[in-house]
Amino acid sequence: MMLLLLALGVAMDATAVSGGMAIRGARPPDIFKLALTFGVFQFGMSLGGALGGKAILTHFAAIDHWIAFGLLALVGGHMIWEAFSHDEEERAAAPVGIRLPMLLTLGVATSIDALAVGVTLPALELGIFYSAGLIGVMTFVLSVLGAWAGKRLGERFGTGIEILGGLVLIGIGTKTLVEHLSA
Repeated sequence: MMLLLLALGVAMDATAVSGGMAIRGARPPDIFKLALTFGVFQFGMSLGGALGGKAILTHFAAIDHWIAFGLLALVGGHMIWEAFSHDEEERAAAPVGIRLPMLLTLGVATSIDALAVGVTLPALELGIFYSAGLIGVMTFVLSVLGAWAGKRLGERFGTGIEILGGLVLIGIGTKTLVEHLSA
C-alpha cells in the first residue's frame, strides 16, 4: 500500500504535464512518447535513488529544486505565451508536436523527486526493481489518463485551459522550490 501511495504521489507532476501538453494539441503518438518518457524517467530516477541513495542526493540536494522550478517555469511560460500568440483556428490547423529536447526536459523536470523517493525503496523490502518498475508503470498510465482529461478540457475550454495548464506547471515548480527552501 505504501508503494502505491509513493507511486501515485511521484506520478502527479507527470500527469499534470501530460494534461497540459494534450491541452496544447499534442497528438496521440506524441502523448504516448511523453507518457513513455515519464515512465522511463520515473523508473530510472527511482532506481538510481535506491541504488545510489544518499551519495546521489548529497550532490543534487542543493540544486534539484532549482532545476525542477526552472524547467517547469520555462515550459509553463511557453504554454502561456503560445496561448496568447496564436488564435484557435491556427492552433487547430497545426497540432503541437513534442520533440526530443522537450521530452528530455520534461522527463527530468518531473522525475527529480523520484530520486529522493528511490532512497526509501530498499526500506519497503519489496525489491527495488519491482518498486521502481511499479512507479514507472503507474506514471505511464496516469500520464495517458492525464492527457486524455487534458484533451477533453482543451476541446471544451480552448485557450483559457491552456493558460491554466501553464500556470499549473509554474505552480508545481514554485511549490517544489518553496518546499525545499523552507525545509
